[in-house]
Amino acid sequence: MKFAITLEKDEDGFFVASCPALPGCHSQGKTREEAIANIEEAIRGYIASKRKHGEPLPKTDVEEVEVAV
Repeated sequence: MKFAITLEKDEDGFFVASCPALPGCHSQGKTREEAIANIEEAIRGYIASKRKHGEPLPKTDVEEVEVAV
């Protein structure tokens, strides 16, 4: 499975990672790489929890588009 994530730097300098397709699935890290590794773990945990409880996964119909301004 592939999921799009967002990365933002917060006011304290941490990188905050979110997975828009999985409500409430967020993580962070001191570096970009750490935040990505942490969100991967969070996504795995999210999916495992949904499967354990017999709940369906949200649809992942996310389209990535770059816009130059």
